[in-house]
Amino acid sequence: MLKSLSIFTGNSNRALADEICKFVEIPLGRADVTHFSDGEIYVEVGENVRGVNCFVVQPTCSPPNQALMELLIMIDALKRASAGSIVAIIPYFGYARQDRKAKPRTPITAKLVANLITAAGADRALAMDLHAGQIQGFFDIPFDHLYSMPVLIEELRVLGYVGENCVVVSPDAGGVERARAFSKRLGAGLAIIDKRRPAPNVSEVMNIVGDVRGKKTVIVDDIIDTAGTLTHAAIAIKAAGATSVAACASHAVFSGKAIQRITDSPLEQVVVTNTIPLSEAGQQCSKVRVKSVGRLLGEAIKRIHHGDSISSLFV
Repeated sequence: MLKSLSIFTGNSNRALADEICKFVEIPLGRADVTHFSDGEIYVEVGENVRGVNCFVVQPTCSPPNQALMELLIMIDALKRASAGSIVAIIPYFGYARQDRKAKPRTPITAKLVANLITAAGADRALAMDLHAGQIQGFFDIPFDHLYSMPVLIEELRVLGYVGENCVVVSPDAGGVERARAFSKRLGAGLAIIDKRRPAPNVSEVMNIVGDVRGKKTVIVDDIIDTAGTLTHAAIAIKAAGATSVAACASHAVFSGKAIQRITDSPLEQVVVTNTIPLSEAGQQCSKVRVKSVGRLLGEAIKRIHHGDSISSLFV
């Protein structure tokens, strides 16, 4: 007999959790996630979860440390309440950009966070569009990696970024595999930005590998943080003769002056998903279009709960 199903969430992205619950057709699990007066996080699960398959939806987005601690404490609370299983649903996996020792005496925080989630008591984890695929191997528990590509491609087709007159652009060498997958499905060309990063959150465009002259172009990335890389690439592509420049990304971090940079840039459209809730400035920006991944995550939760394969969602 199948165990019952409950979905809980912290304070990172309650709107996404509500949307997932609507798709799964169950109410959001009752849990108070508040703070003591000194800032410590307090969690109290408000329903019986003994033997229940529990899913905790919590992207570790800004403020990342608070979101991560909420996730860990919720997992611990469910574990001590004798939950049947605990699955961490992390639409945006924070600290993923530190996935290796790029310089001496630096941490690998992606591995550290994976260890923390496992130690807290999660039986399984699921994330969407990791910054680096090898992060899956940092977990010692079963891990599922979903992609927002189907959702983003659907919107790009609506906007007309399809066919031989379109070129998909990777903003750096590390994103070529992702850009190639998009270009294949859109039937478009492929170009690569050769950039240098002299410091964190600082990038310089050096060259464009590929022909964008007279083409509609779309820059494909996984994260838009300060939007420095994105807007510099857009300026370079436009200067190289592209007729239009758009962009799409899974995670709209939009920190610092990101929205202002996007507004002032040649970008015509920026398509993102709702793995991270948009700031008020982001909601007001006419260039930003948000597509939901709630149905995709909801379908994954259904299949995990029923013990069905979710491999068809990995494309």
